[in-house]
Amino acid sequence: MWFYYALLSALFAAFTAIFAKIGVSNINSNLATGIRTIIILILVWSVVFIKGEAKDIGSLSKFNLIFLVLSGAATGLSWLFYFKALQIGKVSQVVAVDKLSVAIAIIFAVLFFKETLTLKTAMGAVLIIIGTILFALK
Repeated sequence: MWFYYALLSALFAAFTAIFAKIGVSNINSNLATGIRTIIILILVWSVVFIKGEAKDIGSLSKFNLIFLVLSGAATGLSWLFYFKALQIGKVSQVVAVDKLSVAIAIIFAVLFFKETLTLKTAMGAVLIIIGTILFALK
């Protein structure tokens, strides 16, 4: 089932890039990111409340909270830089470079979580890096 969720994530990430490129035209990219963030906030908290999951907030540990805050900060910074890059760059190049995050995450997963780096995974990461370089070149 994770694969279907990941495919939907990829599909909506593609829509995000296209809609954002249109949305950031002639406005400040930070303002655009702020507006987008409000919509995400409303959408996600609506799902949390509709599904009755807000009751679980009391079960969060300090450890959970610290890393969720760090993740949120990283997401916010990623979005700010992503929107700025979309505003001044080509969608095809920006999304390709942004997907370097896959290769970087693989490296971090091996270093921090001791995930096994298989030949297949390593080759995939290298191909992502090569593809990113090709997209980034003019």
